[in-house]
Amino acid sequence: MVEHDGGMESGRVRQLWHLLEPLHAVLYYAPEVLEEAAALGYGTEERWPSYFPYRAAPLGPVGARSVASAFYSFSPRMVAEHIDPAWKIASPEVVVRARERGVDRAYRAIFGDRTGSPELAEVAALVRRAAEAANTAGRPLAAANAALDWPGAPHLQLWHAATILREHRGDGHIAALMVAGLDPVESLVSFAAIGAASVERFESRGWSAGEWQSARDRLIARGLVDADGTATEAGRELRRTVEEHTDQLAAAPWQSLTGEEVDRLVELLGEFWVAVLSSGLLPSETTLGIGKV
Repeated sequence: MVEHDGGMESGRVRQLWHLLEPLHAVLYYAPEVLEEAAALGYGTEERWPSYFPYRAAPLGPVGARSVASAFYSFSPRMVAEHIDPAWKIASPEVVVRARERGVDRAYRAIFGDRTGSPELAEVAALVRRAAEAANTAGRPLAAANAALDWPGAPHLQLWHAATILREHRGDGHIAALMVAGLDPVESLVSFAAIGAASVERFESRGWSAGEWQSARDRLIARGLVDADGTATEAGRELRRTVEEHTDQLAAAPWQSLTGEEVDRLVELLGEFWVAVLSSGLLPSETTLGIGKV
């Protein structure tokens, strides 16, 4: 495994992401959070009408162009469909409060008595230290979340810290994609080409069949994808480099913890990671490639 400055191996950085991502992702799937969105007036027949305002709210009342830029891999048409009406339904400040209420309820439902346990408080304190150490320069979503006030309860501090760190990693991932010369739709086509998720799953990002094929044609011309959509060896190497670069850019916050503290965090996180996965709230396949990269 590649070791980054400060001694953090890329595999450890990626493991921490794999453990924390589900703890963040309850925001987009838990019924308690969807109920809070519905109370504000957002549609909940599918997750997208609440996903976009919930995730974008820390940025303030920004328009679709800014959100599409920050989210990167979504079709600008899809972003506009959901963001154009979003702040007419509720202000970003109101949405931020609603998502915190929803996560509070969701965590209490998932973790039960463990919500107030010493182990969760210890996890929250460690993850918060890493989140507070994150340099958010050039990382708009991480910076916007880091600028919010910290919640008082440990379980909400855990969620908030996990959110800052996942957006910090995501912002860095976009930088890695751009360095690799992969535009938003090419990033999805190339990821599907290595089997990170099915093409059908990536279709949820709103690109048309024509846009998808045009991106595939561009990657074919670069020698990165075969005509059937499968990655070439060069394409697999490029995606490996992107993920390694992403790990490098995500490592610094974790270097605020000692090796023993990271080991302890991984040990403690397992219980809460299992609880979220066992809840059945999260889909078995996502566009993030967790478990496959």
